[in-house]
Amino acid sequence: MNIVFLTGAGISAESGISTFRDEKGIWDEKTSKELATLSSWKTNRQNMLDFYNGRFDTMNNVEPNQAHDLIGLLEQTHDVTVITQNVDDLHERGGSTNVIHLHGELRKMCSSNNKNLTMPYVPIKIGDKHPDGSQLRPFIVWFGEDVPKMEEAIQAVRKADTLIVVGTSLVVYPAASLVRFAKASCELFYVDPKPTQEVDLQYFTVIEKVASKGIQEIVERLIFK
Repeated sequence: MNIVFLTGAGISAESGISTFRDEKGIWDEKTSKELATLSSWKTNRQNMLDFYNGRFDTMNNVEPNQAHDLIGLLEQTHDVTVITQNVDDLHERGGSTNVIHLHGELRKMCSSNNKNLTMPYVPIKIGDKHPDGSQLRPFIVWFGEDVPKMEEAIQAVRKADTLIVVGTSLVVYPAASLVRFAKASCELFYVDPKPTQEVDLQYFTVIEKVASKGIQEIVERLIFK
């Protein structure tokens, strides 16, 4: 069985990483326009570097939760692909080996001239240069930039026998469009304690639980199916 997970901020919330739009979320503190657009990088680099350096520190001080661990364990019995909108590395640390990061990775930094030229992340300062001479920047896909892993993610969804959406509102595009590529026979699950009201979920089995509990329920179904 080919299983694909599409995960968002909600799966990492139990590890202590703030989601973006919930009460006291990241975007309540600093707006996405200030911190996650290419135009801001040109005019507001110091604030952006402070923000992503802080997120890097946060990631280093949290651990994978049961949801990440269960997905990793599922690889022992199934063909599993994780497509994540998250930039943390908790899926990898939870044991997943086939992870598609749609929005980049906090473990990497890159050239401002060429995002394919990556290096392991260290806290970045203004004036820190890539060997190509450009300012180093976080390896993050900001609003307004292309999502280079999108085609790879589409192909993974097309092959899925089971698609499990966890901790995402399905309103941020193009990631939200991925569910449209699932084949008619694909079994669809949606896990979130507060299911989105902005998307029609009539074809999903909706599990209104936090990620760890919801995924545990699904994994038990899949293993004993």
